[in-house]
Amino acid sequence: MASSSSNSNPPKETVYDVFMNFRGEDTRSGFTSYLYDALIQQGYKTFFDDENLPRGKAISKGLLKAIEDSRSSIVILSENYAFSSWCLTELAKIVDCMENKGQIVLPIFYHVDPSHVRNQRESYGKAFEKHESNSELNPMEVDSWKKALKGVANLGGWTLKKS
Repeated sequence: MASSSSNSNPPKETVYDVFMNFRGEDTRSGFTSYLYDALIQQGYKTFFDDENLPRGKAISKGLLKAIEDSRSSIVILSENYAFSSWCLTELAKIVDCMENKGQIVLPIFYHVDPSHVRNQRESYGKAFEKHESNSELNPMEVDSWKKALKGVANLGGWTLKKS
């Protein structure tokens, strides 16, 4: 006799311990690469996007799948982060995985005030003025980015201030 659990799908195995979401121009060659190296040294299988990813094109299904296949995500919110539609699209997927799959999300506010992220002020406000005036962007997608930023900014995280 089969048990009732045999009809359900087995838990999906994660591919990555950590997915790193960040604006490369702001933090790749400094903070983010050091954090990545530290995670790898501690034995965490970490997704760190490759500089060879094609810029200016739609985010690949493989990249979104890497987010889905991760146990957790580290979101490094920097001054120019919100100007990147790639970062924001990834973030919306990360928040979706947090809400629907229980993915752990750890925000790092890198030289930005969490309230500026939450309320889209300062550089975050300027970025959204740009996105909202771009007729090629879907307004519903832009709204999902705002909601995702607010959600992540409401999580407990770390704030790194300029020295």
